[in-house]
Amino acid sequence: MPRPALLRPAARLSAFYAAAFLVTGVQLPFWPVWLTSRGLDAKEIGIVFASAIWAKVAATPATGVLADHFGRRRVMSVLAATSLAAYLALWPAVGFWLLLSTNLVALTAQSALMPLGDSVTLTLTRSKGLDYGRVRVWGSVSFVFAALAAGMVLTRTSGGWVLPLVISSSTLLMLACRALPAADPARGPGAVPGVHGPGMRQIAGDRRFWIFVATASALQASHQVYYGFGSLYWRSLGFSQTTIGLLWAEGVVAEILLFWQGQRLVLRLGPVGLMALGGLAGVLRWTLAGLVVSLPATGALQLLHALTFGATYLGAMHFLARTTPSAAAASAQTLFAAVSSGVGGGLVMIAAGALYAAAGGRAYLFMAALSAAGLVGTMQLRSAVAR
Repeated sequence: MPRPALLRPAARLSAFYAAAFLVTGVQLPFWPVWLTSRGLDAKEIGIVFASAIWAKVAATPATGVLADHFGRRRVMSVLAATSLAAYLALWPAVGFWLLLSTNLVALTAQSALMPLGDSVTLTLTRSKGLDYGRVRVWGSVSFVFAALAAGMVLTRTSGGWVLPLVISSSTLLMLACRALPAADPARGPGAVPGVHGPGMRQIAGDRRFWIFVATASALQASHQVYYGFGSLYWRSLGFSQTTIGLLWAEGVVAEILLFWQGQRLVLRLGPVGLMALGGLAGVLRWTLAGLVVSLPATGALQLLHALTFGATYLGAMHFLARTTPSAAAASAQTLFAAVSSGVGGGLVMIAAGALYAAAGGRAYLFMAALSAAGLVGTMQLRSAVAR
């Protein structure tokens, strides 16, 4: 008897991504609004976010080790419940230090969920032939929906409503984590309970893995001027808030289309080829981003988000799926996430702020250089894989 569609692994994983990005779609644009409503100023908000980034660097690899030992679904359920409990504790919290510490628990637990979820999906992509792009795409769709819906709610209410929206979506995320399909390697006879394989030591000693991390980090970090200051730059060109919102939405829609067709691209180009395509697109996109001033040209450049983000991300995930032992999948995924988005993204964002303050739109040329460095990295990675 065939399994009902809603119980199939692809459907349950899609529900996880949709729930995870439902939280992010509310939080990323509007969490500063909520912190402001609790009396924090810009400097204090910066400390809150910076603390979460560096806590993620330390904590995320540790969760990967735990997940490889005790099971990914179990650890993810605990993390989701911890994050939800911390958000609930924020409701009565007052004062900078209490808000900072509680927020740190919530964001650290929440940030570890995505790389662990990716490791589950990639394991099943390898073992059951799932289409990673068509599973992951529902996260992007959910993000657009959440950001638009939360914006509509907040235009009619106040910033205090951000927390209830985050709590509601975090509850759905906890339920989605509990419903994830099992994807941990089976233990053979004589295996030590709770120990699934070589884990972090094997990954950390693999030269090819670190070439991959450096390459993927450069390609993804090339977006930091765009993420941090893209809206400010467009506003300086005279674009309206509505137009800026549509430009952001255009980039996400392009990303969605890439994910939907991602399996065909992976089969044709391979993971490293997809990353190289993203690097080429990044050199073009970021070289022109600070030079073009017309809306039609800016809109055309936004279509390249499908390649600069979508192709590089999809290529990176499939590279991990093909080269990482299942027993160390969570360790590899979380270590990659910590280094690429925590160390790489965090440090580049600091540089991006200084560059944008000094050079405005010309700061995008530094992002083009990062894309070029990532492109060179794909050549080294291809050589390392061929050995």
